[in-house]
Amino acid sequence: MITITDDNFSSLNEFLNRKSFSKIFILVDENTHEYCLPTLLGNMETDLEFEIIEIEAGEEMKNIQTASQLWEILTEMQADRKALMINLGGGVITDMGGFVASTYKRGIQFINIPTTLLSMCDASIGGKTGIDLMHYKNMVGTFTFPEQIFVYPKFLETLPFKELRSGFAEMLKHGLIADKLHWENLTKIHKLDAEGIIPHIQTSMDIKQNVVQQDFHEKDIRKTLNFGHTIGHAVESLYLNQKNPILHGEAVAMGMITEAHLSYLEGLISEEDALLIIENIQKYYPYLDISDFNDEDIFNLLLNDKKNADHIILFSLLSGIGSCTFDYKCSQKNISESLKFYRKLNDA
Repeated sequence: MITITDDNFSSLNEFLNRKSFSKIFILVDENTHEYCLPTLLGNMETDLEFEIIEIEAGEEMKNIQTASQLWEILTEMQADRKALMINLGGGVITDMGGFVASTYKRGIQFINIPTTLLSMCDASIGGKTGIDLMHYKNMVGTFTFPEQIFVYPKFLETLPFKELRSGFAEMLKHGLIADKLHWENLTKIHKLDAEGIIPHIQTSMDIKQNVVQQDFHEKDIRKTLNFGHTIGHAVESLYLNQKNPILHGEAVAMGMITEAHLSYLEGLISEEDALLIIENIQKYYPYLDISDFNDEDIFNLLLNDKKNADHIILFSLLSGIGSCTFDYKCSQKNISESLKFYRKLNDA
């Protein structure tokens, strides 16, 4: 299902020409329209009619209003159930495009061509689609696999550094929850650039794909992929609510630091391992200011996390470097202590 395509996009062209699609709709944002679409169109070899649909870039566009506009556009362009949607972009595009495609006329086929490191290693893989509701992340969505995922690593060369660093957080997470050697290899990277990261992408994709294959609907082991995301999503949502969005990976890095410390407080990992994890994450990510948010603000969002059950906040926490437990109930005291620990890092 995941194919690393060559410079000529031959695997994509083979896919398009062996299927009987009625029409192609290519979803982009203004960034991928400028930097990635010319490469795709210059290499697409198909007689199928296609349309370009562009939305504004940014997490704030991942909402029901944008989804409704896209449904209307597809209707006006007479998209039928044999149409194909190509999602060319980062996590917002693959989440949004997948959601719109999986719900339009009860589902049309779609493929993902991720253009950011975040979407290559994480967002485009696993069949989760979704949009945000109010300031809650990914509250509405479907579990629907794309027909195929085509990864073109050279798109990473178009990314600004902050976007590359954002995606790297998910790679670090994959190592922490499932593969100690992957974690160790990643933390040896001194300069975050496409050249240094590309050799490790396949391992991260394989980790994510392996977990998803075991538990597509997130009943058990797939929950481990949420390490760093429980607190991270809450902080990301608070920034979004302030109309001051931060990159997803920045929030996840902050979440991994606090949840690594929380894993230590709960007696799941040693203090030595927790400090080693935190120091390595800090090598790549600056401190994220959460001084505008008190514990109550964060707890209110934690209580609405999708993993919760019976109004109990459930975490995915580390049980070692390279292993993770899920559905873990933490004491409120330790959650507050982990947030206090993070705030103090700014004074260090």
